[in-house]
Order: sequence, then structure tokens, then C-alpha cells
Amino acid sequence: MRVTILGSGTGWFRKDRWAPGYLVEEGDFCLLLDCGPGVFRRIIELGKALEDISAIFVSHYHPDHVSDIIPFFFAIKYEMGYKKAIPVCVYTSELFLEFFENLKKAFNEWVVPPEDKVKFHFLPIKKKYEFKLGVFEAMITPVKHNPESLAIRLEKDGKSLVYSGDTGYCEELINLAKGADVAIFECSNSLDYKVEHHLGPEEVADIAERAKVKKLVVSHLYPHSEWEGLKNYIEKYFSGEVIIAEDFMNLEV
Repeated sequence: MRVTILGSGTGWFRKDRWAPGYLVEEGDFCLLLDCGPGVFRRIIELGKALEDISAIFVSHYHPDHVSDIIPFFFAIKYEMGYKKAIPVCVYTSELFLEFFENLKKAFNEWVVPPEDKVKFHFLPIKKKYEFKLGVFEAMITPVKHNPESLAIRLEKDGKSLVYSGDTGYCEELINLAKGADVAIFECSNSLDYKVEHHLGPEEVADIAERAKVKKLVVSHLYPHSEWEGLKNYIEKYFSGEVIIAEDFMNLEV
């Protein structure tokens, strides 16, 4: 399982950190975790095509995590350009239909993908849920952010990856991440500046330590949450490996 960090940033525009997006590859299967603004351009910059995307998981509907779904749905209507024969599977919460209806009010039929190009899979928001996601065994759990917010765990050949999406401190994420080989956790807060339903370095370290994660990737970084001593601070409270995410960083799980 290979992970490419397409965007390690947030909704704040930065030259060095784009909005959230993570490409998970296993053989020919390409799964996109979240698709903030500019993520599909990042995919093209990697030398891949839109047709290479097998599935998309959307953790929640804040603009920095889902905005690129709009131009993607619009682009795949271009029949002379988009040639993928197998539908892209979109995995997201059962609240997506309400969100999508509002998109259609804004963009009309231009945001409605062809029926043979996209297959939606709606996930429960009030319980842990296991399912097959392409080549992966997957599990989602609700987390403390928006009503639709989900974290996800992917497993393949004895290896596991956990992605928190956006969340505050919660037992659900600890349970989901137990023993994970790699965990990508958001770290929007700093030691001095805290926003409700987000994580700071002390919480990221505590969750990873309690879950006995092997490798922790700290991402979703605002300018105020990224500081020179961030890695050293987390290492004081977490006994595993700590990596501060960077755009286009590659990780093997």
C-alpha cells in the first residue's frame, strides 16, 4: 500500500501546503481520500489521469475536503476526454444526498455525473461499519466534527492505514486506530490556539500513543499549528515514529 500526500494543508491558501487529499495505491487500484480544491490538479501533476482514480472517500463536507468533487463531476461529462469504462465509486456518509441536492440547486445538471460514470456508496454515521472498498477491507467510524464526519481504516495483506479526516478528541478514533501501521491525523490546533472539534499536538500524541500506532503522520496544518518544535513535542508523548506531512511525500504502509 502506497500513500502520496497530495495536500497536507487546510482551507487557508498556501503555496507549500494545498487542501487535503491523499492518494492510496494498491496495484492498479487508486483510492482518493478527500478532494479539497486543487487536488485533482495535483493528481495530474503526478503524471496520472482522471481515469486512474478507482474510488473516492469523502470524510465530510467542509469546502477544503470536498470542493474538487464539483469540477470532477463536471469534467467526467466530457465524453471526448473521459474514457473510463468502470464507474468511479464514491464512498461518503448517508447525509450526502442532502448536500448533493444543494449542489444541484447551485450548478443545475452540470454537477450531475453520468449514471454510468459514478457509483455512490452511502455509509452510516452513527456506528462503526465494516465494508469492502475495492481491494481493501475498510472500516469507518463517526468522529467529533460535523454530523457527517467519518474516519476510515484500510487494511490489505496485514497492513493498515487510518485517516482521521477532521475531528476533535474522541474514543472512536482511538479504537479505530488501534495497532495501525500508519495513521494520518489532523493537527489544526496549536498549543496556544484551539478550535473546537479539531486536534492539537498533545491530543494527536495521546490518541496515537493510546492506540499504539506504529507511524504517525501529522497533517492538516495551518500556519499557526506548524512550528519548529512540533515534531519534538509530539515525540515526548508518543513512542512511535513521527512524520510531519509534506505535499507530494510518499509513504509505504
